[in-house]
Amino acid sequence: MGDILVGACSWTDRQLVASGWYPRGRRDAEGRLRHYEERLPVVEVDSGYYALPRRRNSELWVERTPDRFRFDVKAFSLLTGHPTRPEALPADLRDRVPARGAADPALLDEVWGRFAEAVDPLLAAGRLGAVLFQFPPWFTPGAPAERFLEDCADRTKGWPLAVEFRHPSWWRPEHADETGELLTSLGVTAVGTDMAQGLTASLPPLLPVTRPALAVVRFHGRNAAWGRGSKEDRFRHDYDVTELAAWAPRLRRAAEQTDELHVLFNNCCGDAAVRAAETMRGLLAPPQR
Repeated sequence: MGDILVGACSWTDRQLVASGWYPRGRRDAEGRLRHYEERLPVVEVDSGYYALPRRRNSELWVERTPDRFRFDVKAFSLLTGHPTRPEALPADLRDRVPARGAADPALLDEVWGRFAEAVDPLLAAGRLGAVLFQFPPWFTPGAPAERFLEDCADRTKGWPLAVEFRHPSWWRPEHADETGELLTSLGVTAVGTDMAQGLTASLPPLLPVTRPALAVVRFHGRNAAWGRGSKEDRFRHDYDVTELAAWAPRLRRAAEQTDELHVLFNNCCGDAAVRAAETMRGLLAPPQR
């Protein structure tokens, strides 16, 4: 069975910092990360989506964590086709962001290069667990999307690339096998999800394994406000032990098919995500002999 690493989708979220989960004396940047890695073995850098990351931060993260620790970095919004505020880019690139429509190829090449430079220290140190490409709800199956995925796979050769779709048609029964085969052919990890069901945007609670080196599942919470309202509305959910235990057999089966499984909690309201991660780690721990 592969290693199962359980963590949260941020260690710097303002509500988490304010929740009291970090003890006194460990609430500065270095202290927070050191406290986090003592409790959980993997974390997602969700800030990489909102602003182009910096190489120096990656260097510091390597210095402040042990060899066993993993960082999953969320790809910058411009690289996944999301609207991007000019302020999210370095100052010298801000006037090149289009008000609407696709970015010009030269800007994309520059952003790709800077993103690669930023994550390189994690890759070189063996700490880069995955680079997560979360695609928008309008990214639907078809030839244009396949070409986009092929381009991403080409640009990220040598990276542990993972893909999360937000349009449910990718994983509906009539399309799921084709989606899995596409990602396998590209050497890409499919990201499974847990979220509220019965909504127009609901993704099925699947955990497909498309790459033997790595599988990933993200727990978004089960709030019916998913897809609307504030961040707190969308992600407010406290997983109870029954909800988490129901996933344990599925997680173990996936771990039997891959070298490493990352289980990440994205219900980032207060300390809900880290508490759920700690509970899930306990559920998945081997029985004491």
